[in-house]
Amino acid sequence: MIIDCMSNQTSMTEFLLLEFSDIRGLQIMQFVVFLIFYLAAISGNLIIIFAVIFDHQLHTPMYFFLMNLAITDLGTVSVTIPKSMSNSLMNTRLISYVGCIFQVSLFLLFAASDYTLLTIMAHDRYIAICNPLRYEVIMNKGACIQMAGSASLVYAMLLTTITFQLYFCGLNIIGQFFCDVPQLQKISCTDTKFNQIFMWIVGFIAGSFCTGFVFASYGYIFSVILKSPSTQGRYKTFSTCSPHLTVYSLFIITSMFSYLRPQTLSSPTIDLLSAVLYAVLPPVLNPIIYSFRNKDIQEAVWKVILMFRKVVHSSGFDCC
Repeated sequence: MIIDCMSNQTSMTEFLLLEFSDIRGLQIMQFVVFLIFYLAAISGNLIIIFAVIFDHQLHTPMYFFLMNLAITDLGTVSVTIPKSMSNSLMNTRLISYVGCIFQVSLFLLFAASDYTLLTIMAHDRYIAICNPLRYEVIMNKGACIQMAGSASLVYAMLLTTITFQLYFCGLNIIGQFFCDVPQLQKISCTDTKFNQIFMWIVGFIAGSFCTGFVFASYGYIFSVILKSPSTQGRYKTFSTCSPHLTVYSLFIITSMFSYLRPQTLSSPTIDLLSAVLYAVLPPVLNPIIYSFRNKDIQEAVWKVILMFRKVVHSSGFDCC
């Protein structure tokens, strides 16, 4: 920490992240638990990515967005979990000021990308079911790439900028296992009302628009499904739509609880639990949710597993 006596302000060069325990055995246990979560998220999302890449039947806009969602989920867990694991293993709590900036900006970018992709995926399902004859025209490859690439980079940069324009003096302990915007606002020695109002306004506008858009899309979808005389067609439509609704609900509920809940509902235990819920749990569960009822994904995943088994066997590493 560097203190500027002329301006009577304190400039932080490092922060201290949340320590789960000062007992070495519990620190190792936290490392192991986070390692299991991280490996589950990495392996599940990589399988989804490889399944979409190698199975030509999945080269459609819906699965293109699903692959991009898996990529952003990989980014989310890779930005937060490894640093916490490293600190637990090395028995330290330090993160540099620059490292904190990168962690905040990248986490916001990946989280905003998740939100954008999940909203676009609802639009994709609406076009595919309610306007199938124009599906290939509306959801062409160029449009898909543009929509997926438009994930809220400006929002992430803007929120990161106004967060790190705050002054941090005295206490430099972040009450979370990664650099999180609400926790940084708590330890700032300057007024954070503007930042909090900005988060509330943007969060409310974006959340209302995206949630309204998603539920309006599914309102039209379900009205079309209920009119369909084919039971098999209804089941197939529900099997492709229900995972997306589940993933979207999980994401929006956990993120709103973490960022938009009042300060009266804030405590170290609740803050930690909410961070795990929205930063760790969705990337772990999303591949499972999407694979659970989707036969196309299940078949593609099985093909990928068999392909890797053949590669391992031909390389001479198969011990069985």
